[in-house]
Amino acid sequence: MLRLLAALLLLPLAAGQRFRGFSYLLDCGAPAATTDTRDLRWDPDAPYITAGTARALPLQGLLDPTLATLREFPRRAGAKYCYEFPVDPNRRYILRPTFFYGTASSPPPPAFDLIVDGTFWTAVDTAGDRLAGSASRYEAVFPAAGRSMAFCLGANPNYTDAGPFINALQVIQIDDPVYNATDFRTSAMGLIARTKFGSTGQVERYPDDSFDRHWQPFPDSKHAVSSTHNVTSGDFWNLPPPDVFNTALVAEQNAPLVLQWPPIPLQNDSYYVALYFADTLDDNSRTFDVNINDYRFYENLTVTSAGHSVFATQWILSGLTRVILSSKSGLPPLINAGEVFGLFPIGRLTITRDALALESVKRSLQNTPDDWIGDPCMPHGYAWTGVTCQEGLNIRVISLNLSSMGISGSLSPEIANLTALTDLSFANNSLSGPIPDLIKLGKLQRLHLHDNKLNGTILQTLGRIQTLRELFLQGNNMTGAVPQNLLNNNGLTSRFLPGNNFFPRPPR
Repeated sequence: MLRLLAALLLLPLAAGQRFRGFSYLLDCGAPAATTDTRDLRWDPDAPYITAGTARALPLQGLLDPTLATLREFPRRAGAKYCYEFPVDPNRRYILRPTFFYGTASSPPPPAFDLIVDGTFWTAVDTAGDRLAGSASRYEAVFPAAGRSMAFCLGANPNYTDAGPFINALQVIQIDDPVYNATDFRTSAMGLIARTKFGSTGQVERYPDDSFDRHWQPFPDSKHAVSSTHNVTSGDFWNLPPPDVFNTALVAEQNAPLVLQWPPIPLQNDSYYVALYFADTLDDNSRTFDVNINDYRFYENLTVTSAGHSVFATQWILSGLTRVILSSKSGLPPLINAGEVFGLFPIGRLTITRDALALESVKRSLQNTPDDWIGDPCMPHGYAWTGVTCQEGLNIRVISLNLSSMGISGSLSPEIANLTALTDLSFANNSLSGPIPDLIKLGKLQRLHLHDNKLNGTILQTLGRIQTLRELFLQGNNMTGAVPQNLLNNNGLTSRFLPGNNFFPRPPR
């Protein structure tokens, strides 16, 4: 059922240190940078996204300035709107988007999907939080899939009639030890709960937590105890803030400590569970068992004032969860903090060859669709506009149809690296320049480039694509002779006229 690990780790992290590496705090829709009450700078999001419209919310007295604006996107079924960031390909990142659509008198907030690179993360529904007058925050830990990371909002037509929106986004690089027991080659982590037991104060976050993780209070006047510790964050793989060890829930003498935590029911699945402990008495220790839903999580755990943590990387949970701590020594059991993450599979990506080819095609064009960011094909149902993919052993682009989209520019020679293409159409646009050599497109059946401003000649190699069945080039400014291997191909439906200045003049 599990692989259980006890964590007593090294690598100290200085308290209050600014985020390191490739980290981003974005105030979405904001015209200029803002600074919050913790003296953290939030930058406008415009440099990281090309789609969407900024909008200010008619709200006064907001404690969080990042809630004063948002960026909203069109509702176009199957479109994903992506922020793209440079990242370290060898690191992992906390992603924390914030959503606040306004007060309950505003229109109902839309629901939509969250996507990272080619991975479906979760569906966003902020209606419940809005009724309570609060923002909705989601959090996950993802590995970098390369030198850039795409965080996307997907317009799912099955949810609501409005498009996605976002108020703020944090992308924070974390240190190597943090959550490193998870196999990030196959899984990402979505936060369920992060709790500071016994606390009645505010949410614990930056600067106490170096990665601005949010430790929610869990008050319990019957069992809460406060103390002062000199726990070192660097002694734990997950680098919890030292202050979470200064409050605890302590059982009554000769009684177990029973918690319903997390406070929400969970679907039957594997979860990452981490629990943190420190004895409330200096130079003291106590021993107890830890059970979760009547299963032994850790037996004879000895806790000192220096602190301990125990965690499981794949623990099965279902429904409401009970954590039960039972004493094995003279002192009652206690608990200081805990984290629970759901695990979900890392999605597949478009084959690198095709993704790079499409990036080259994009760079040579102007006015491409605004969802041409992120993975071209994945996740399923969220391919780029005009792109059709085949999900076999490798995920390949098999069709590119950008007809009548107001596109200008030229056709990149790299388009010939899309070797699984069967259909290629840029008809009725404003493309100029020559048609590149497409001989490597050995599966191409239909090539529609009519009604553009293409010039140059038709290469002989085009006639050597034996699968080609339709070739429409009329309405351009091309010159020279049409190759005989195209004119003599009885299995080819072709149109070279009107338009163009071919000599000799082709029959059609």
